Amino acid sequence: MAISRRRLLGYGATGAAAVLLGTGAASSSKPYRSHRLDGNPFSLGIASGDPAPDGFVLWTRLAPDPFAPDGFGGMPDAPVTVYYDVAHDERFTRIVRTGATVAVRALGHSVHPELYGLAPDRVYYYRFRTDNAVSETGRTRTTPAPGADKRALNFAFASCQYWNDGFYTAYDHMAAEDLDVVVHLGDYIYEDGLADNNRGVDVDRQFYGEAYDLAGYRLTYAAYKSERPLQRAHAQFPWIVTMDDHEVEDNWARDISVLDAEVDQFTAMFRRRRAAAFQALYEHQPLRAAQVPAGPGMRLHRRIAYGDLAEFTMLDTRQYRDDQACGDGQVTRCPDRFRTDRSLLGPQQRTWLIDGFSTSTAKWQVIGNQAPMGQTDLDPGPAVEVSTDAWDGYVGDRNEVLRQAKIRGVDNLVVITGDRHQNYASDLRTSFEDPDSPVVASEFVGTSITSGGDGSETSAADEMLLAANPNLKFVNGQRGYVRVHVEQDLWRTDFRVVPYVTRPGAPISTRASYVLEDRSTDGVTLS
Repeated sequence: MAISRRRLLGYGATGAAAVLLGTGAASSSKPYRSHRLDGNPFSLGIASGDPAPDGFVLWTRLAPDPFAPDGFGGMPDAPVTVYYDVAHDERFTRIVRTGATVAVRALGHSVHPELYGLAPDRVYYYRFRTDNAVSETGRTRTTPAPGADKRALNFAFASCQYWNDGFYTAYDHMAAEDLDVVVHLGDYIYEDGLADNNRGVDVDRQFYGEAYDLAGYRLTYAAYKSERPLQRAHAQFPWIVTMDDHEVEDNWARDISVLDAEVDQFTAMFRRRRAAAFQALYEHQPLRAAQVPAGPGMRLHRRIAYGDLAEFTMLDTRQYRDDQACGDGQVTRCPDRFRTDRSLLGPQQRTWLIDGFSTSTAKWQVIGNQAPMGQTDLDPGPAVEVSTDAWDGYVGDRNEVLRQAKIRGVDNLVVITGDRHQNYASDLRTSFEDPDSPVVASEFVGTSITSGGDGSETSAADEMLLAANPNLKFVNGQRGYVRVHVEQDLWRTDFRVVPYVTRPGAPISTRASYVLEDRSTDGVTLS
């Protein structure tokens, strides 16, 4: 979509100004005068996230009119006190914590109270209240105490939920699972409009255009978060959330827009757009104060451990990366992708990741990653054709990370990945240029919730991928999510798929299951 420079400048300034207002007012618990809100102020649902041994963060955003064109959700200008209760039981007969926080206009009347002092590895129930409304009840769980003996962990991971491409039925099935946590690996929203969709519905004209300013991103989140299956999955489990590209713009890199106008003035405009997108991301997710954006910057790489069993290391593969090599596409000849001075993670984040290999005491080290780490050769012949937006475009970074995992003796390294709209199970080697190099990790790529439409169980393209990539053990193009069961000596991945998304009500099934054994060098194995 072509946009004028003047329009983009105007949008960017709105987002940046809002970000600079900060969060001081939102942390106060001072009660404000009552406001009787017309409509359901909890129309966008509730959520919890980033669990810790003694607590978690809770989230909601007051929006009695979530599609109000100004992006403020039908809320008054004034601050509103929001109360919350946390209990051992869903009927709230054994309340363990009651508190209050303040929803302010500068943050879209979102709240993110952080709870501390709770018992480790325990289920809790929570709800929000305003003067005239009570939210639904949410269920969440703390993590085990540091180093505690954790026998089993159940989690799911998902990504890529393009509203336009179908219904969120997969989340209804996810909400019925027995899970400790959900990991979302990015593309929670897509920045373009909702006019062309596979749902067969007409949308208001305010949703036609691409999001560039804070109001536009808020409206996009409102459309996505209004989906009841997504709300159910959020209310049932704590989530660990990161982003990929579409939370801002397709295939962006650091300060570089996909429009790739490398001039100072355009870079400044794109940074303002990023600031607006990051604020909207924070306003709509269960993120802690540590993730509050600072203008066009937002720290999303972090670690969350589950006792001695597993530790999640969440990456950010967008904010710090060098521009994609060789024009950002599918390439066969591209020497730049092998350069060791080019990075997907940025030097500081890469050092942080590698240092964690040595300091983690967990049996399973899990990297939450946005785009496939393993080589994905798209050419059935002798040439190697890859996408430079993924780790294939940053071979130096990939080789160093996997080499360090080998050097530092990481026995059980697993990478969980989104972005590709396909299910993969694959082995990761210290160098894909050397087929005899050791397998040091495994990667499971999860398909999309909806992106790409109905998909297919198998295709000629899938068969070609398997033939061209000996490290790939499984490829599937249906929609769904990935369910994982972890024990001290075994990891099991279940690829959960639905046969269609362009109409609601699809059933769920397990398309394939793969296992990893503790300290095994055999890679992924079909269950």
